Amino acid sequence: MKSDTRQNNTCDRMIVRCILLLLLVFSGCAGSGHMKILSNTARSLNLESFDYIWSTIKEKHFDPDFGGLDWNMVRDTLRPKMMKVKTMQESRRIMNRMIDVLNLSHFNIIPAEVYTMMRQPADIGTWGGVTGMDVRILGDRVFVISVEEEAPANRAGVKRGWEVIRIGESDIATMLPTIIESYEGNRWREYIVTSAVFNRLSGSIGDTLVLVFQDLQEREIMKKIILEEQRGAKVQIGYMPPFYAWIEHTLLEDSIGYIAFNGFIDPIRIMPAFNEAVTKYMDARGIIIDLRGNPGGMLEMGMGMAGWFVEKKAQYLGTMSTHDTELKLIVRPRPRTYTGPLAILVDGLSASCSEVFSGGLKDLKRARIFGKRTVGAALPSLIEKLPNGDGFQYVFAHYKSFKGRVLEGSGVEPDVEVDWSLESLSRGEDPALQAAVEWIRTQ
Repeated sequence: MKSDTRQNNTCDRMIVRCILLLLLVFSGCAGSGHMKILSNTARSLNLESFDYIWSTIKEKHFDPDFGGLDWNMVRDTLRPKMMKVKTMQESRRIMNRMIDVLNLSHFNIIPAEVYTMMRQPADIGTWGGVTGMDVRILGDRVFVISVEEEAPANRAGVKRGWEVIRIGESDIATMLPTIIESYEGNRWREYIVTSAVFNRLSGSIGDTLVLVFQDLQEREIMKKIILEEQRGAKVQIGYMPPFYAWIEHTLLEDSIGYIAFNGFIDPIRIMPAFNEAVTKYMDARGIIIDLRGNPGGMLEMGMGMAGWFVEKKAQYLGTMSTHDTELKLIVRPRPRTYTGPLAILVDGLSASCSEVFSGGLKDLKRARIFGKRTVGAALPSLIEKLPNGDGFQYVFAHYKSFKGRVLEGSGVEPDVEVDWSLESLSRGEDPALQAAVEWIRTQ
């Protein structure tokens, strides 16, 4: 049976980082209501939702054989357990167990409470507050790699290269190794662990977050930061949690254009700005597109952007295969394309459409990739509303790059692998960006 609350989102609207953060926030703030004994009606809706998930995957999964997995047995094993659960927490745990056996990205159960919380107006006391600083994990330590100019962290005096020692009551030296060990062997470990840190750096707008840093002179410094709404335009698409989309571009030294944006989302704002930037840099010595930390979004946007850099017709970024069809992601060249050197920056937080875009242009020999291997979560997905009010994100197609590479689980391998280091942070350098600039200079 199919729910009449179904909504088909355009393919690949997977904002992995946002969803993971929301789920982490939700699990961290769940109170006694989560353990409340459910009514018979609520239990019936949860069982209906379980059946809905199983049937949807059965009908829509790109591999009819499920890679050898007995999907009927999965249902037969878990459904009796589902019939006995008495709390919402137990119900979601079983539904997550069912989708986890697929061992694929882009499968999520998003609690209904998250939608209610996230659709509230951005005001004091509502979720969505951030520090405005970006961090990365080196080993089992957390470092600030950038601070936004107008952000509360910048006003508090936080500097790039500082190490984060404590976030609120969470001691990094104690917390992080435990989380890292918990996800040992998980192919998305870096993404999940980094998201756990970002979760602790987030909260309600107006909250005061107490942070302890170690500066470049190895002095401990405490900062109290009042969380503010994220920068960018707030975008709400269907059952997706809100996303704050931004794009920036500038001309670097030696006439090299630099473009960065945080998601393939909000085409009404992002696409015109991207088009304007490429047009502005059409005569530049080279162009750098920074997709580090970009969790992906709409494949259509990636295909449209690629059209600025591919001259030949009938080229494509890869192939999507559904249960019974195959679709090539055709790139349609612009009337005037940029033919100079193109560098793309990626890292362990670049996912989904970021991987399709960078991996596709790499295969077409149109771009050189710098940074770290990407997440390896490159499957297009849809989000639907379940009978119990929760959201259900599921994969409906498989993706292979232009050269037939399966990016799911493996990611895009950079042509030049380079990462942040303690030395580069202390000198205020960006190794991946510098490597890309040096390459362009040699062309």
